[in-house]
Amino acid sequence: MKNLDMNQLITGRITERQDNLYRLAFYYVKNQEDALDIVQESIRKALASSNKIKDAASIDSWLYKIIVRTSLDVLRKKKKLTVADDETIEYLRSGEEDHYPDLDLQNALEGLSVKYKTVVVLRFFEDLKLEEIAEVLEENVSTIKTRLYKALQLLRINMTEREETKRWKKN
Repeated sequence: MKNLDMNQLITGRITERQDNLYRLAFYYVKNQEDALDIVQESIRKALASSNKIKDAASIDSWLYKIIVRTSLDVLRKKKKLTVADDETIEYLRSGEEDHYPDLDLQNALEGLSVKYKTVVVLRFFEDLKLEEIAEVLEENVSTIKTRLYKALQLLRINMTEREETKRWKKN
C-alpha cells in the first residue's frame, strides 16, 4: 500500500477514535493539557512512521500502542503521577460515557502497578480483545491473561478491604 494511502487510512482511524485516544492518554496522566500533548505527539509519530505498518487491520492496536508508550514516556519524564483537580473531574463528568463515578474503583485501579492497570484499562474501558492488548503491549496472549487475572484478584482484594473499612467507620 502506498504511503499516501496509509496516511489517509491512519488519519481516518485517528478521526474516528479521537475520543478513545484522548481518554486513554488522560487515564495515564490525569491532566487535560498533557493528554492533548500525548495525543498530538502520538499522531505525529504515527504519521511519521506510517511506512512501517503493512496491514491496515492492525492500525487501531498500533495507535493504542503509540498512545500507551508516549503516555508512559511522559510519566517517566515527570517521575510522578498527578492527581486530578476539580476542573478535570468536572470535565470528565461532562462526557456521555466512560466517566468513572465509582471513586473506590478508580482509587483501587490507581493502586495497581502500571503493567496491571494498563491491561485492565485496555480490556474494560477501551473494550479491546485480549489478542489486541497483547499486540499493543507486545506480549503473548497468555501473559496478558495472567496479568488480567492477577489484576482482577488485586482489585477484588483492594475493594473488599475498602468496603470493610467503610463498614467499620460507620459503626
